Amino acid sequence: MAKPPLLVTRHLPEAIEARAARDYAAALNPNDEPWSTDAAEIIRRAAAISAQGILCAAGDRLDAACIAGLPASVKLLSTFSVGTDHIDLEAARARGIQVANTPDVLSFATAEIAFTLLLMAARRAGEGERMVRAGQWQGWAPTQLMGVTLEGKTLGILGLGRIGREMAAMARGVRMEVHYHGRRRLAPELEQGAIWHADEAEFLGGIDVLSMHIPGSAATRHWLNAARIARLKRGAIVVNTGRGTTVDDAALIAALQSGQVRAAGLDVYDGEPRVNPGYFALENVVLLPHLGSATVETRDAMGHRALDNLDAVLLRGEKPPFPA
Repeated sequence: MAKPPLLVTRHLPEAIEARAARDYAAALNPNDEPWSTDAAEIIRRAAAISAQGILCAAGDRLDAACIAGLPASVKLLSTFSVGTDHIDLEAARARGIQVANTPDVLSFATAEIAFTLLLMAARRAGEGERMVRAGQWQGWAPTQLMGVTLEGKTLGILGLGRIGREMAAMARGVRMEVHYHGRRRLAPELEQGAIWHADEAEFLGGIDVLSMHIPGSAATRHWLNAARIARLKRGAIVVNTGRGTTVDDAALIAALQSGQVRAAGLDVYDGEPRVNPGYFALENVVLLPHLGSATVETRDAMGHRALDNLDAVLLRGEKPPFPA
């Protein structure tokens, strides 16, 4: 039986591309050429091979226009990510194209990056590393680059989902008290002692650190705006590893300049890979290039999960095990 044609939009880990090439007539992107940000090019390439599946990734342009132009052969969009904000889900549903993602396997790795950013922001590690590299360090000094300890501080998690719960577990290891805010209270076995706040203002006013783990959508765009920043304790720390669109950059930059926010750690950006240039002049912000799931183990697990979705639909005629 002929192998199902598969369009792969990005260069993926070696084991994942090998599996895709073994089981599918796979059109790979070995040089990671950036054509997947062009809807017309995705359509052209999918049509050229009569693709039955598309293995896509975060940042691809699978908007309504792209999905409307895909060939009728396409049955499944399997994304190498948990987030699906790069895919117009309604447009896919209208065309009868299934969408699947890769949940669960990247929660710990992303929480590791959130915790790394928190430590770096609190202890001014980015400033110190830049000082040493620039040859400006003159030796130990009693008041040099004094940060703040995390011990005894209150961590506020916005969105106590899988990643938020992993972050909470790490925070407890450094003796932080964990609070959270979300649409609803979780079961005690998921809370693990975290304190829920139904009231947003109460939540923001009672925490020393805000760690954001909410998805990107129209409803959450610029959730962290000037008004909410003003409700934080003066000198709070902000960490965002969720979606860049959830932060109003101008408001956060102003707060970092004024001291309302002591420091911030960001792994995601509004309009990435573009980063608001206002951050670059600030010493009290740590900037990482969307490293949340960037471990060998996690990226392999994500790829295998994306291929499991494709195998179910294209090889066995079943529903994907991880529908979005």
